[in-house]
Amino acid sequence: MSLADPTSDSTPFFSDDSEAEGSEEPGAGPSQRQEEEEPASGVSSMRAVFTVIVLCFINLLNYMDRFTVAGVLPDIEQYFGINDGKSGLLQTVFICSYMFLAPVFGYLGDRYNRKLIMSVGIGFWSIVTLASSYTPREYFWLLLLTRGLVGVGEASYSTIAPTIIADLYVKERRTQMLSVFYFAIPVGSGLGYIVGSKVDDLAGDWHWALRVTPALGLVAVALLLFVVKEPKRGAIEARPEHTLQRTSWLGDMKALCRNPSFVLSSFGFTAVAFVTGSLALWAPAFLFRAAVFTKGRPPCIKGPCDTSDSLYFGIITVLSGILGVASGAEVSRRLRLRTPRADPLVCALGLLLSAPFLYLAIVFAQTSPIATYVFIFLGETFLSMNWAIVADILLYVVVPTRRSTAEAFQIVLSHLLGDAGSPYLIGVVSDSLKQTDSYLWQFRSLQLSLLTCSFVAVGGGAFFLATALFIEKDRQRAANYAPSEQPQMRPVVMSLQTTCDVSRERLATVTRNCQGTFCSS
Repeated sequence: MSLADPTSDSTPFFSDDSEAEGSEEPGAGPSQRQEEEEPASGVSSMRAVFTVIVLCFINLLNYMDRFTVAGVLPDIEQYFGINDGKSGLLQTVFICSYMFLAPVFGYLGDRYNRKLIMSVGIGFWSIVTLASSYTPREYFWLLLLTRGLVGVGEASYSTIAPTIIADLYVKERRTQMLSVFYFAIPVGSGLGYIVGSKVDDLAGDWHWALRVTPALGLVAVALLLFVVKEPKRGAIEARPEHTLQRTSWLGDMKALCRNPSFVLSSFGFTAVAFVTGSLALWAPAFLFRAAVFTKGRPPCIKGPCDTSDSLYFGIITVLSGILGVASGAEVSRRLRLRTPRADPLVCALGLLLSAPFLYLAIVFAQTSPIATYVFIFLGETFLSMNWAIVADILLYVVVPTRRSTAEAFQIVLSHLLGDAGSPYLIGVVSDSLKQTDSYLWQFRSLQLSLLTCSFVAVGGGAFFLATALFIEKDRQRAANYAPSEQPQMRPVVMSLQTTCDVSRERLATVTRNCQGTFCSS
């Protein structure tokens, strides 16, 4: 294949149209068509499956790396001698970098070769993560800087990968593949706690916990380059009567802001991000402080600290995530047979059910560790029901040529108001409530601060209920989208209509004038 071939894996990066949009050469004969018969995406079914597997592996690595730090947080606090507010900054700095760069990669992902963008981003992420593991004790700011740079690589991947899956599958099959893809979020998060805590225990040094994912990241880059094939953007959904056209970034943003289902579901997902971001960083540390307060475990005076709570929390996160994502997708599939509003209703149900269980888990931490873990499992299971469904909502209420931009916008919104600030906010509130530096107040202040998660979850459920009011209309609008609806086409259409009206009036005048003369004869 030549570089100019739109289906080639070697499509040049700076090409305005790195993938064909469903076009077909007019002179192809029957034998040539039969020989080239393949899915509209340009990717064979087997290659598409391998593509999803590779994307899932990379997504798993992303979340492993993101929560490895949380798995060894007590060691990091002890090593650098930092308080809760500074500990929360580790997650906040990463999310802020990730959030602000997401629109940039969303814009690039809608216009250029997505596979190459992801490869460069993941390679950069692997190098910076490895560098962060060599931070000296006196340079906590350097650890913050490297964690911020890690967000660059993750932004390049998270905004683009779901759109590739969307260009490979449609309808029920797409939902299934997205469910598989989003299994990596809870599983990767849980493995981050497990790997971080176990490597810390085995090596006796938390720095080694940050050196696992970079090696696997280089493997992921190789798989991405040699296994994944770039699908034709939007071709699998193309309708024969028209071809999808790109609009400007400003036009895309205006269209997205006028899409109630997209906006409301993004606010609902923001609540999910707030809760998961808070729990992800602070739950293991909270459980450790609860055990110290109840004298079930000695305090961490000199590292390495006891990381068994991170291990248990990681196992619970993996199991509850698998169950939650699978049950959410299945309940949604069955409910769609009864109502087209099934997806936002299932998301609302998940958040509203998770709120009381998370509240009980935080309250019972001082009296019954077993009850706490049970309630955490139930709360995380209901919370995980949202992941695949929210992604599917975005993909079917937004046209293909705006999806990367929509992913980026949703990432910015959900992180800006969600997990970008929630870990830091929880830490600052905990420090402000702490009356003394005793083990009692270290535990109690963090407990009171974490209770806000339950109330945020209820608010998120309300946003998804509001989404259900608009979902049917917005889905139909995206399915029937045509270029004539684009703003830049309207002046042309109006001009043609005006010309036709003027011509019609002139013809009527000539006809009236001719009546009774030779024209009538």
